[in-house]
Amino acid sequence: MPPGASGGRAADRISLRGLRVRGRHGVLAAERELGQEFVVDVTLFLDTAPAAAGDDLTRTVHYGELAEDLARVVAGEPVDLIETLAQRLADVCLSRELVQAAEVSVHKPAAPIPLPFDDVIVTITRSRA
Repeated sequence: MPPGASGGRAADRISLRGLRVRGRHGVLAAERELGQEFVVDVTLFLDTAPAAAGDDLTRTVHYGELAEDLARVVAGEPVDLIETLAQRLADVCLSRELVQAAEVSVHKPAAPIPLPFDDVIVTITRSRA
């Protein structure tokens, strides 16, 4: 069953892609001191039918507010692993009452790798217990 499936019907999705925020995450001292840009993608799984039926923002997730909350986490307290950062971001997504599940990808395009590469990405999927 897809993430957020409920009663045999897959939930609707709201996605926010390419949120760019400067953070100080990583195990190297230079990463903590200088910081770097992280890129966040999230997909929320929820039922959007009630919001659509009443054209009511209070019955869905305000993605502008979500983006601000996610940005605060990325810009906030540093962690060693982007896996940890991804979990913190998933927790923010799941704090929205209507969200059944969330997929979070954290991109670290300037990771300290001494070889040519395009991106490092950690993707996790979390759902309500």
